[in-house]
Amino acid sequence: MRIEAAGKVLVIDCTPDFRQQMLPLRFGKIDGMLLTHEHYDHIGGIDDLRPFSVFGSVELFMEEQLSQTIRERMPYCFGPVRYGGVPDINIRKISEKESFRVGNVDVIPIRVMHYKLPILGYRIRDFVYLTDVKTIPETEFDKLKNVDTLVISALRKKEHISHQTLQQALQVVDRIGPEKAYFTHMSHEMGLHEDVEKELPPHVKLAYDGLELTL
Repeated sequence: MRIEAAGKVLVIDCTPDFRQQMLPLRFGKIDGMLLTHEHYDHIGGIDDLRPFSVFGSVELFMEEQLSQTIRERMPYCFGPVRYGGVPDINIRKISEKESFRVGNVDVIPIRVMHYKLPILGYRIRDFVYLTDVKTIPETEFDKLKNVDTLVISALRKKEHISHQTLQQALQVVDRIGPEKAYFTHMSHEMGLHEDVEKELPPHVKLAYDGLELTL
């Protein structure tokens, strides 16, 4: 997900199809990349940050555990002598306990649980992005007050060990109370887009590739 705020460009996660997603967009500096967790479908595109290095180092914000994973999977980006042309990336370690800034943009990390794996979602102003959610610790709901737009995962209708069902996601939307909510990270088992949207409240929609929101 690409976000523009206060003249800065932020990207949440770097999926294996990152290059394809970015091709239709204006080529420019990425001021900060916010990573949620270590699964390949969320970090598999980091090597495609190579061309963006022409604008300088790309700052990758992540937790300690994820930083170790990135270094293990991409050691060629961190050695004392690096081969020319590798992605110029800089790891910035963060925690759910403290907000941080990308330029003049405040970012609030939000702890969520992906089954037993602790991962992060993010709040930027009144926008919240939570992916791969199974549960949200009670302590984190204070960070989710007065949300205008919520993007949250909903895998399918049938129970899953590490992802919310459609009904569970709707319950979280009801509790947070955003003006608008968009479900993401759906599987093919969710059903047809047009059919599922008929089951949703008016302020809840299914997200889709290429969706643009003005906040």
